[in-house]
Amino acid sequence: MDNWFSSDTVVVGVGNTILSDDGVGVHAARLLQHDPRVPVGVTILDGGTLGLELMPYVSDASRVLFLDAVNSGTAPGTPIRMTGSELLGTSSGLSVHQLGVADLIAALALISTVPQDIVVLGVQPANTDWSTSLSSEVEAALTGLVDAAVAQLRLWNESPESSLEVCSSAIAISYEGD
Repeated sequence: MDNWFSSDTVVVGVGNTILSDDGVGVHAARLLQHDPRVPVGVTILDGGTLGLELMPYVSDASRVLFLDAVNSGTAPGTPIRMTGSELLGTSSGLSVHQLGVADLIAALALISTVPQDIVVLGVQPANTDWSTSLSSEVEAALTGLVDAAVAQLRLWNESPESSLEVCSSAIAISYEGD
C-alpha cells in the first residue's frame, strides 16, 4: 500500500469514542491535529478501533506514538508512559481493547522495514461503559496527555537519544497541576 500521507513520525490515537474513557486516545489525537506545537512533518491519525488495519500506516515509520486508555490498575486519570518493548513485556498488554496496541506493536516487530522507537502514552480510564463523554477524571487528564505527546514529539525531533528520560519528566510535570 502506498502511504502518501505517512511520515517518519506517526501519532495514532486509538479507542472507541462511544465507550467513554476508551476513546481518550482519539480525543487527544484530534486535539493534536490542531496544536501548533506539533513539529512539522508529523502524521497524526485517528486510529479509532482499527487495530491491525493500522499496520500499513505505521510500518515504515521510525517513530510511532500511540495514545490510548491504558489499564494499569491505578487511579482514574493517572498518566501512563511505556515503550513498545515494555508494553510487550506485560502479560495482558494493558490496553482496554480486546485486540490492543500490544498486538499491533508485536506485528510491527515482524514486518517493519526500519527499526522503530515506539512509545505509548495514555491514562487510566474510570469508565468504559456506553457514553460519548469522558469521565471527569479522564477529561481533566486530557490536556496533560496532549502536552506529554507534544513533549515526546519535540524530543524525537530535537534529540532522539534522550527522549525516554526527559519525556518521563515531562509527563510528571504536566500532570502535577491537575
